[in-house]
Amino acid sequence: MSVSAIASNGNASRSGSGKRANFPRSARLLRHADFERVYKQGRRHFAAHMTVFYLRRAEDDGLRVGFTVGRILGGAVVRNRMKRRLREAVRLSRPESGPPADVVINPKKSLLTAEFSVLLTEVSNAFAVIQKAIGKVS
Repeated sequence: MSVSAIASNGNASRSGSGKRANFPRSARLLRHADFERVYKQGRRHFAAHMTVFYLRRAEDDGLRVGFTVGRILGGAVVRNRMKRRLREAVRLSRPESGPPADVVINPKKSLLTAEFSVLLTEVSNAFAVIQKAIGKVS
């Protein structure tokens, strides 16, 4: 982020719509047990640069998203870059009132070289697939 994008109060400037897209802690998948439950009981959606696992939740708190990037994909710097790109794509394309589901995104190595617009499209498509699948079950 450039210095000019930082407001005088130290916060990043808002997008053109005046509303800031965010990715709060309550929208993140954090506990190991939650990740394991999604892997064991959930369904999968395959995309070119990632695999998305998802599982419907009983609580109606909306969508919670987590990321797993294994060591096989590269060193710490590379893995952190992948997570930053995914977090930003999720932040920009996450539905405000998503279905009550837990989502885990596993990137593939090709994620690093993919255009960000392609990544945004894949994440948006994954959320649409999840919305449709969870909607059928309700």
